[in-house]
Amino acid sequence: MQITRRARLRTAAFTLLALSSFSAPSHAEGTVNIYSYREPKLIEPLLQAFTAKTGIKANVVFANTGLIERMTAEGNNSPADVLLTNEFGLLVQAAAAGVTAPTSNETINARVPAELRDPQGHWIGLTRRARIIYASKDRVAQNDITYEELADPKWRGKICSRSGQHTYNVSLVASMIAHLGPDKAETWLNGFKANLARKPAGGDREQVRDVQAGLCDLAIGNTYYMVAMLKSPEQKVWADAVKLLFPNAKDRGTHVNITGMSLAAHAPNAANAKSLMEFLVSDEAQKLYADANGEYPVVAGVKASETVESWGPLKPDGLPLTKIGELRKKASELIDKVRFDQGPNS
Repeated sequence: MQITRRARLRTAAFTLLALSSFSAPSHAEGTVNIYSYREPKLIEPLLQAFTAKTGIKANVVFANTGLIERMTAEGNNSPADVLLTNEFGLLVQAAAAGVTAPTSNETINARVPAELRDPQGHWIGLTRRARIIYASKDRVAQNDITYEELADPKWRGKICSRSGQHTYNVSLVASMIAHLGPDKAETWLNGFKANLARKPAGGDREQVRDVQAGLCDLAIGNTYYMVAMLKSPEQKVWADAVKLLFPNAKDRGTHVNITGMSLAAHAPNAANAKSLMEFLVSDEAQKLYADANGEYPVVAGVKASETVESWGPLKPDGLPLTKIGELRKKASELIDKVRFDQGPNS
């Protein structure tokens, strides 16, 4: 791909921004270079354990956005060995952009369930998070719910959500298209929008804040935010005001997304990259990851943190992530079609 001078300048500017807090990755032996959408503090315990076990130094470049575009611009000269993401959609995007390489690894295949890895080997899941309902303890009596019920008129003006176009919600809508079909999914999404208490805004934690403040009775969010809020003196009062409802727990199961990792297409330290991928699905790393971030391990037999375990067993929706990936574009188009982000009165 030929890159214009303007694109090169944009890439250079991004590179300076991305590396402002980190040293440049090395091509030397004994290193692995990680392009990460996950904040370094969330993965630091894992990388320290990896280095202690293998002697391989882990270099991290972190950015909230643009890493896939950067890898595309760098092409064959990219120093990235692996791409670490905080959401499944980015793994799909990276594979589609051609910046990942397939890898077949018996250890990984034996430990990561097939529905949580790419059939062609372009990505693997590392942790799971469920997209649940945070319900007011004071104003919501029921302890069971379905995603379909979010469209029930009894919740008119009582639901808070972040942008429908946020990647977490795009994946959820894609799963609803898979289960309901496009026509029924559109009807459902229109009903969901009509029940919003306000125009979508903020992140998942802000939705819980607004439940505590009485602006809504239900909020949609990922499970690990509860763990994060309980650790924050300011946000603990939000967490204490809600209970967790796992949608469709009595039938098909709750929608689950993943954090994950891909081998970079032009990894200069491919052997070390594969060592890191193997380590991250070991019992040791899975437990460290789960305890640090309040997420569910992907490896059977590894327990989640004590707080997460206290919520009871997770029944995940068995829909393969590859199917959700196929429907993400259609889901994004549907979210725009119903004008979800314009709010309930649009």
